[in-house]
Amino acid sequence: MADEVVLVDEISYPSKYTTTKPLPLLGHGITDMEIHFLQVKFYSIGVYLDPEIVGHLQQWKGKSAKELEENDEFFDALVSAPVEKVVRLVVIKEIKGAQYGVQIESAVRDRLAADDKYEEEEEEALEKIVEFLQSKYFKKHSVITYHFSADSQTAEIVVSLEGKDDSKFVVVNANVVETIQKWYLGGSRAVSPSTIASLANTLSVELSK
Repeated sequence: MADEVVLVDEISYPSKYTTTKPLPLLGHGITDMEIHFLQVKFYSIGVYLDPEIVGHLQQWKGKSAKELEENDEFFDALVSAPVEKVVRLVVIKEIKGAQYGVQIESAVRDRLAADDKYEEEEEEALEKIVEFLQSKYFKKHSVITYHFSADSQTAEIVVSLEGKDDSKFVVVNANVVETIQKWYLGGSRAVSPSTIASLANTLSVELSK
């Protein structure tokens, strides 16, 4: 039986993503910005989480979606929960890999520097990510998938471009891995408020069971 599909801003996301086991889609949204009164959408986001994550978030049982959405401690616990997580981006507005790489580099660097965790190893890990993305060109519907290991020590980045084989890169710096997770999943500090609201909604229902 075919997996169901969820539409995120007219883009199809499978309802499950299989890594070592099937992970359900628990949140989705987009990144956008208003430019000259027009809403410009950059990419859609789907967040797949091991259902076991609910067991690590029990102290928020019974909280409303709104309460969770506004609680950064809840999202810190989500990021540090020792379960597999997958963040899948589908490009809406085409972008050069170099531009996207610079976005990641500056977002992650600023957060690490603020936490006093930006050392040579982190700088080197970020440079390698930028290098990996540098030569790519993300047309509409290109896919970037981040697969975070359960221990949060590594993240595999998979880029799927039309007509080309997937290319992969593994990030092995734990501070950088955690900070990329926070960029996408970190509550009020995350890049996509609509994704955070969607996760809060789903998890509030899961936590009320």
